Amino acid sequence: MKPTAALTLRPKPTRRRPARVAPAPQLLLASQLIFNIGFYAVVPFLAVAMRNDFGMGVMAIGIVLGARTFAQQGLFLFGGALADRWGARQSMITGCLVRITGFLVLAWAADFPLFLIGAVVTGIGGALFSPALQSLVASAAEHGTVREGDRQEATSHDGSVPSSVERHSNRSALFALLVVCGEVGVVLGPLLGSLLLSTGFDTALLTGAAVFAVMSVVFWLFLPKARPQAAKTPSDLPGHPSADLWSCLREKRFIGFAAFFSVNLLATNQLYFGLPVELERSGAGASSLALVFAYASILTITLQWPIGRIMRKAGPKIALSLGFAFQSLGFASLAAWAVVPPPSGLPMLPAIVLVTGLSLGNMCVTPIAMGLVLEFSAGRPTGAYYGLLASAGGLAVVIGNTALAPLYEHAYTPSIPALAPWLLMSLLGATTAAFIRRFVPNTRTNAPVHIERQDAREPSAQRPAGQRS
Repeated sequence: MKPTAALTLRPKPTRRRPARVAPAPQLLLASQLIFNIGFYAVVPFLAVAMRNDFGMGVMAIGIVLGARTFAQQGLFLFGGALADRWGARQSMITGCLVRITGFLVLAWAADFPLFLIGAVVTGIGGALFSPALQSLVASAAEHGTVREGDRQEATSHDGSVPSSVERHSNRSALFALLVVCGEVGVVLGPLLGSLLLSTGFDTALLTGAAVFAVMSVVFWLFLPKARPQAAKTPSDLPGHPSADLWSCLREKRFIGFAAFFSVNLLATNQLYFGLPVELERSGAGASSLALVFAYASILTITLQWPIGRIMRKAGPKIALSLGFAFQSLGFASLAAWAVVPPPSGLPMLPAIVLVTGLSLGNMCVTPIAMGLVLEFSAGRPTGAYYGLLASAGGLAVVIGNTALAPLYEHAYTPSIPALAPWLLMSLLGATTAAFIRRFVPNTRTNAPVHIERQDAREPSAQRPAGQRS
């Protein structure tokens, strides 16, 4: 009888289903589009409703609109910190629910206090939503191909871990698409709002609330429940900063970057604050404002992607300097035109040149800056970083517009004093173009790629900063 061979039982190999570590970029881009449609179908018509339907004065309307903007921009930092603590999914759902509440309060409002409360609540909803969305976009661009099942990282074409330059290019590309989708929403939202306004402002408000209600359900169903886990860098390695939620406030380099980058929001805000002054000076009239805004939107939709592609190849320092130089030139051209009568037969030409410079500049710098936040955060939670970047811009708008307001009083007629506000903005843009590159973080070719986990209790595989897989 032959000896029986020993049998070795081998466990049947099992294939683990890759966990979804980041939401699909398509969902995030669609969210930005729908969010802007719901927002711009309502807010641009708020002043019209307050004036025509309730007979409120300019002062009351200005306070309501200013309070909404300040509530959103000023609370971005806190909204971003909450996104880091709660997770982006919960923060975005809460932001939608808060905005629904704000729209319902506005639908119920019949006097100034309720309009003010509704506008502020609406702004808070945006402060909860936007930093969380930006954080998820950065995560999707950084880890879009990371698979938890086998702990594989995103790879370059040659199979190696992508360098920080490649990762930054991916992030900037997705943020460029985010800008395009947002701008499409800016165009479609007012069109939808104008149609709804024919049946009453309440219809627009209820439709906007319904849009955000649908979005909150979509986020509940399709956004990953796990929140991004901050990389925990070894404490014994030098140069690794702490990873608490407010670490952005201790990063002097990032604070400097945010301070200079805030000029971008101040500059683009002049489309709403300073541009009407120029249109009156040139004789084009306030009725042409819609045409100028449409031109700016079309410019962004058609050129954002190719310009973003060129800027990604040029690198952050060149892109940021060039973008702010475009904005500076736009304001400088208007400063030159402000002292002379408007061009005969082309009263809108100075405004078109200004809008072109501002739009080109914004297209150069915004995707790049949004992508750089990942470099500044160095693996820490990003919501507070995006929040601080936006809050710095909001503070710049409040301070800058306060300084520009008395200067614009002299800019309604061609004269030497009329150039003052445009010259001031041109100098701010030129200064930023010259100095912001000094605050761009140094390229780290071995920056770690961090994985978002379904189970936060499971320890993640850590590697020293200089080690590649």
